[in-house]
Amino acid sequence: MTDHWVVFDYGEVLCSRTTALPRLADRLGVSASAFEPAYWAHRDAYDRGAGDLAYWQAVGDTVDVDVDEPLARELTDLDVHGWSEVDPDAVALLESLAEAGARLALLSNAPVSFARHAERQPWTRHFRQLLFSGDVRMAKPDAAIFQLLCERLGARPQDCLFFDDRPVNVEGARAAGLRAEVWHGVSTAKQVL
Repeated sequence: MTDHWVVFDYGEVLCSRTTALPRLADRLGVSASAFEPAYWAHRDAYDRGAGDLAYWQAVGDTVDVDVDEPLARELTDLDVHGWSEVDPDAVALLESLAEAGARLALLSNAPVSFARHAERQPWTRHFRQLLFSGDVRMAKPDAAIFQLLCERLGARPQDCLFFDDRPVNVEGARAAGLRAEVWHGVSTAKQVL
């Protein structure tokens, strides 16, 4: 195991799906059914480095709500905390892998504001490398981000095993030469490992 890397996605792998969408919709004064499509429609640009204000203004424009800087900060805080509920079983898996000498890395499509929050969380101590899409202005499933990951790890793609909840990202990783599996939970990951 020590010759290889185990690479994890974050959202809906190490953490549960965000709990913040209803609160974000309430804060904007719109229905959840109107808000959620707007939230996701602009997320890729946010994950690729768009700033908090630009993202929330795009969401606001979609639901016909003006968003200024103070409101964008408030929405960002709600959003970051909504994605911060880590799965205790996934953290226990990280701990056991790290104790066994596994080289662990994180590759997450996430905005810069979330990346700065995540870096301060206790679970990140298990990772030798944290790579957030917003910081490098590229995102999964693009081949370029997997190439960058391998460069930062000093590893060949075939020496990396990548877990992600989204099949499109797993396919992108495989196309870039990584071994990759769709995340179906800790017990399934243990069988793969």
